[in-house]
Amino acid sequence: MKKFVACLATSLALIGAPAAYAQTADAASTAAAKELFESMNYRTVMIGAMQQMAQGMGASLRAGAEASIKNNPKLSDADKQKALAKMEAELPAAINAMQSVMNDQTLVDDILAETVPLYARHFSADELKQITAFYRSPVGAKMLNLMPQLMGEGMQVGQQIVQRRIGPMLQKLQQGQK
Repeated sequence: MKKFVACLATSLALIGAPAAYAQTADAASTAAAKELFESMNYRTVMIGAMQQMAQGMGASLRAGAEASIKNNPKLSDADKQKALAKMEAELPAAINAMQSVMNDQTLVDDILAETVPLYARHFSADELKQITAFYRSPVGAKMLNLMPQLMGEGMQVGQQIVQRRIGPMLQKLQQGQK
């Protein structure tokens, strides 16, 4: 269980890990990127996305841990029951710890601080102003308004698809270990 939680935490950290770029952004592009994120109401959108992830995290962790235990051919039924009971005892603390990270609003500040230069490196100031104009349009505003909901629903769809594939994959891996 601890290995599973550590693995998940590492995976989440790597998803957001900044890549090193030789390219630097000019001041105009940086200012335009900040304006873009302001027009997108980025902070609120990201807080909503983090809350959606935090809400689904418990079910996702539980499903992954249960599948790992139940599909382990090296464990007897009694050992599986013990492992499931241990998981149920330890899981709430792990979920709470991960949810507190996801719900920490300074996380969004850190993401924003590193995302602005990323956009400024890949878009010119003029391109960023055009994107900003889109988000200030009625369709862009609608997209921004629906983005947290769409991200949450999209994550649920993704989790369902992944969960359907994890069980058979774990079985194959464990059969190969025999």
